Amino acid sequence: MTAVTVLGWLAALLTTVLGTPQAIRLVRTRDTRGLSLIAWQAILGINIAWTGHGLLIGQANMIVPNALALLSTLPVLWLMARELRQSAVSVLAPGLAIAAAMIAVDLLLGSAAYGLAAIVPSLLANAGQSLELVRARVIRGVSPVFLVLQVVCQALWLSWALLVPDTGTIITATVTLVVVVFNLGWWVLRSRGLRPLFLSPGTDPIPATGGPSSR
Repeated sequence: MTAVTVLGWLAALLTTVLGTPQAIRLVRTRDTRGLSLIAWQAILGINIAWTGHGLLIGQANMIVPNALALLSTLPVLWLMARELRQSAVSVLAPGLAIAAAMIAVDLLLGSAAYGLAAIVPSLLANAGQSLELVRARVIRGVSPVFLVLQVVCQALWLSWALLVPDTGTIITATVTLVVVVFNLGWWVLRSRGLRPLFLSPGTDPIPATGGPSSR
């Protein structure tokens, strides 16, 4: 077994279980504070679109994990819809639209164009979560294990893509890695007492004891 194959399947395995810690946290706490609905809608689109990209380039290690990742992405969205009192259809629709657009680019314009297009939902997912981590009054709904796994997962995908090579994956993994590193670092700062930024007008101030703790 080559190093490329090992890296590819390690990345695949991690992608498969990536959303599980967040889903477990939501089931256990019913707490969505600090989570970005837009981010998880984008993740749904990403899971579907990268499954399609894997089919097009014939890479099973890309097909299997992204398809199986839906087993955690869909429950997270369903739980968020319930806690936010929104319909499942309205919550899922944006993610399905993102997937359709990405697949169309892949089919019509090729892998490099797909990689550039895939940056948009990837940034939407991760920057959307960045925004919530920066401004949310409380971030107890966010799983730190999920944030750590995101960093490791993107590092593995980037390493694999450089060895294959696959331009689309290289472009997207590089940009995404930068953002997920920021998210993890900001979560650490918030968990150590950093106050939220850009609170909306009328938002109650956070307690004098400092920021939220993980649980």
